Amino acid sequence: MTATQPPKLVIFDCDGVLVNTEERANRVLAQWLSETGLPVTYEDCRRIYSGRSMKSVQAEIETQGHQLGFNLMERWYGSLDMIFGTDVEAIPHVETVLDDLRARNVPWCVASSAKLEKMHLTLGVTGLIAHFGDVLYSATMVENGKPAPDLFLHAAREMGFAPEECVVIEDSVPGTVAGIAAGMKVYSYFADPLSNKDQLAAAGGVLFDDMRALPGLMFG
Repeated sequence: MTATQPPKLVIFDCDGVLVNTEERANRVLAQWLSETGLPVTYEDCRRIYSGRSMKSVQAEIETQGHQLGFNLMERWYGSLDMIFGTDVEAIPHVETVLDDLRARNVPWCVASSAKLEKMHLTLGVTGLIAHFGDVLYSATMVENGKPAPDLFLHAAREMGFAPEECVVIEDSVPGTVAGIAAGMKVYSYFADPLSNKDQLAAAGGVLFDDMRALPGLMFG
């Protein structure tokens, strides 16, 4: 896809792009990790682990020599209702983007590090689930999660589009790296005060901080 060609498919990340879950998720994660004796803060979790699967988070921690003493993915997904069952909000103006895509007859899907059950929960709580139906793709469906390109390539293939016909909407550095590695243009959302704007730009993302600006960036 060249700069003059609009996308034929838009692939959204979920957490931090469609639903505002990053603060809640990373506060819980920081608490759990701290309780195991790992010196980690909420800000550390936001910086290091945002956009990653719980499986990859545990693998990285244990590779560094720290044993959690529990299966992080099992505990996480066993606690979804407690963490995300109430008060999750949609990212401001994201439905404006979906309305614009619908008017242009441009399809979209979601490609997230989270399991499908978490996506159904958070998108359901926010009322966004009706926009996505069965076009939800999880890192559990591929061998390697973000920052590897596998998930975005899987989503494009399942939706019937070549990578160069797709754009990715991300908010994390691993997700931005994954999208670029997949051969897709990436728009990196940085409205959150803790977003690492410089690293998102260095990873190759086109930066924006207001969802209302996104259609203009994608379509001119």
